[in-house]
Amino acid sequence: MVEQNREFDKGLVEALLFLSSEPIKLANISDSLKLEKSYTRDLVEELILDYSEKNGGVLLKEIASGYQFLTNEIYYKILGSVFKEKKRETLSRGALDTLAIISYKQPITQSEIDDIRGVASRSMVSTLLTKKLVKAVGQKEVPGRPTMYGTTNEFLIHFGLNKLSDLPQPIEVKELKFESLEDENYE
Repeated sequence: MVEQNREFDKGLVEALLFLSSEPIKLANISDSLKLEKSYTRDLVEELILDYSEKNGGVLLKEIASGYQFLTNEIYYKILGSVFKEKKRETLSRGALDTLAIISYKQPITQSEIDDIRGVASRSMVSTLLTKKLVKAVGQKEVPGRPTMYGTTNEFLIHFGLNKLSDLPQPIEVKELKFESLEDENYE
């Protein structure tokens, strides 16, 4: 009888996650379904394993400190062309540079961003605020009390990250950039 309830609960968690278009935090899953948090964690981990072993069209992933079903990357390009999915809005090089600086150096002020980039970044920060990828996170305790910026939960979702520590280390980014330059030079 207990095993039957476990399978029912697992299916219930799966259905809840399937119906959500946003990542759901573990606490919200257990509260919504009136299940113990550690038990819910076990069920979610089983589901993650089930879907990864199956290697089917969808995977259950931990993203932005929650859980969400996502299309398996190996099928994404094909399905995107089939459904003529609205192309994800891209960021300019300057906006990406600014976002990278904020994500690695947060909390950071506008003038500190400008110093690192060597150019004014006000419009880039404004664009990132509009897209809800960054937000004001406080004010620096210096004269003038400039606003400090940091990334948002939307940033984590947009880039498929669970937490900021999932960002590649700066040394990894340099290696990737160097490798891509080598590929371009020798092709």
